[in-house]
Amino acid sequence: MNTLFAVFLFLLVPLFLLHRRRKMSSGRLPPGSLGLPLIGQSLVLLRAMRKNTAEKWLEQRIKKYGPVSKLSLFGKPTVFIHGQAANKFVFTKDGSTISSQQTESIKRILGERSIFELSIEDHKRVRSALMLFLKPESLKQYVGKMDEEIRKHLEMHWHGKQVTVLPLMKNLTFNIICSLLFGLERGTRREKFVECFQTMIEGMWSVPINLPFTRYNRSLKASKRVQNMLKELIHEKRIQLEQKKASPQQDLITCFLSIRNEEGEEELTELEMVHNVMVVMVAGHDTSSVLITFLLRLLANEPVVYEALLQEQEEVARSKPAGEFLTWEDLAKMKYTWRVAQETLRITPPVFGGFRTAIKDIEFGGFNIPKGWQIFWVAPMTHMDDSIFPEPAKFDPSRFDKQASVPPYCFVAFGGGPRICPGYEFARIETLIAMHHIITQFTWKLCADNHFSRAPMPVPTGGLPIEIKPRT
Repeated sequence: MNTLFAVFLFLLVPLFLLHRRRKMSSGRLPPGSLGLPLIGQSLVLLRAMRKNTAEKWLEQRIKKYGPVSKLSLFGKPTVFIHGQAANKFVFTKDGSTISSQQTESIKRILGERSIFELSIEDHKRVRSALMLFLKPESLKQYVGKMDEEIRKHLEMHWHGKQVTVLPLMKNLTFNIICSLLFGLERGTRREKFVECFQTMIEGMWSVPINLPFTRYNRSLKASKRVQNMLKELIHEKRIQLEQKKASPQQDLITCFLSIRNEEGEEELTELEMVHNVMVVMVAGHDTSSVLITFLLRLLANEPVVYEALLQEQEEVARSKPAGEFLTWEDLAKMKYTWRVAQETLRITPPVFGGFRTAIKDIEFGGFNIPKGWQIFWVAPMTHMDDSIFPEPAKFDPSRFDKQASVPPYCFVAFGGGPRICPGYEFARIETLIAMHHIITQFTWKLCADNHFSRAPMPVPTGGLPIEIKPRT
């Protein structure tokens, strides 16, 4: 009898502790509602982003529930956090606590072996491989190639043409990606790639309902086509390297293929190469194209900033023989131009916010974030905080005169700390070269209003049509 009682007690105590832990955990969940199953607040957020009222919607949540609240986004329970402490929490926690895992739609579209979805050691290995190509020392050699692509683009699509900026900038940034990441020359193959890629990215922020009529379904199909095209490219590049017809630093794919482990085998699997090339494609395509578009919009409205930026770029142009490509040293002289770009990113960040996933039960702001839940952070909540950036609606590039004057983890257009975007330098180079050629070759005025929506990237009215004239 005593033995039976002891066995019963041995089984009961763990169950009691588990129940108590769950009760405590659920009792400390942030306030808020998870909404309808699967859909949650996803459609409400997407609708607010399209109307450019997402910040107001989140501010109303903060007033109602406080600084930490729960909701459901894109099929998963989510905790919304904001502010400097929240940004630091998201960008400094190691991979054993918070992972970069994205929403189900992004995971399925970009692939399960993308850097977002990898565990600690695999994440470090893939990030190191990406940084071999994306670090400044490596990118120096690609400045001339970017310059050439931008000159070709302006000659083909701007001189003597009607200009709608955003679609043209997306065309430009994708051509740069094709050239630098894949060594893929202009032609029907590149055009097919563009078409599939644009369909693929449309469904990245969507409710993951895989039915034939949904944007998500179309994006998944396009993702498969993009992956198959990348596998073909990887196969071709591998043969070219073996036959000494390509160099290890020719493009991102040859760089990936040339990285070997201690056994002399390729460091990355083919699937890791494919999925992480797709990550760089998405990051490089959208961020730079949106930034350049909103820079042109801003300069049309800020004549003092325009004149100062023009003066800096004309000084660079005068220091070079006519027709000579820009160099790394030329870009280092464009300090004011980059401060203007940073202030543009502060006011209109291309990435509104992002997601992380709790690897285990963790605590923030006095509340529990259960294992497996998403963490939703939002850039504008610190970018437009008047206690961090006085008069936040005012455009003022001098905020970035001294980087130390900007509090850490408050300007997060490219993330922050150890989790800063690996493509930061790539986007900077691309933006500076494009702005140099546009502002020294053209004058322009806007042909539409100053409104924009998010889908989920910022999209100005009509894609920002402008009337251009050659600079005399």
